[in-house]
Amino acid sequence: MSRPESVALPRRIVEEIVSRATDIFVLDECICRAKFDCKNHPRDIGCMALGRGTRRMHPSHGRFITKEAAAAHIERAAKAGLVANFAHTWIDPVAFGLTQFDHLMFICFCDDCCCLYRTHMTKRGPNLDKAYKRLPGISIEVKKERCTGCGICVERCFAGERKIIDGVVTIGPGCKGCGRCVEICPEEANLLIMDDADVLIDRMMERIGKVADIVTP
Repeated sequence: MSRPESVALPRRIVEEIVSRATDIFVLDECICRAKFDCKNHPRDIGCMALGRGTRRMHPSHGRFITKEAAAAHIERAAKAGLVANFAHTWIDPVAFGLTQFDHLMFICFCDDCCCLYRTHMTKRGPNLDKAYKRLPGISIEVKKERCTGCGICVERCFAGERKIIDGVVTIGPGCKGCGRCVEICPEEANLLIMDDADVLIDRMMERIGKVADIVTP
């Protein structure tokens, strides 16, 4: 059975946002996976930095890439089981010596075993919980008639928002809408529900625009 067309939309939304950025810089490796010598996920799928604030990135960290290469990078990350997270935190410009924080946005491709932030999500407090937002217009539903209660999505939910109750998975209110459960469920029991893609992109660009301008040359 083929998956619903909406399953691939989150990746296309990320690709569309990246395609609008004036500059795209990709790190040669993931800092977290390199630090902890990750054995479960590729180290060479590094974060992306967007916007003209990247123009002071030292070439020893990575390289500038085309929009086409960026789309291929995003696809490779998705196939490796990594989840894209947009980030705008003070540690990024400090770590790389960048001054144009208002023209800079990072996309991290996070795993569950070595990420300095993600590995603490299941035991998160209120501040860390606020750091990960669900994109407005996205929701996940469980098709109970298809769920076998195998527990795969429960184990792989980085937010710890899934439990098996009476043999069927139940989703908690803190679901981040990443869509991983949809991709990994062997019974295709998870359904990703989305508003119109153009609406979602506009909402995301509006949210990004409140903290960083990655579009203006």
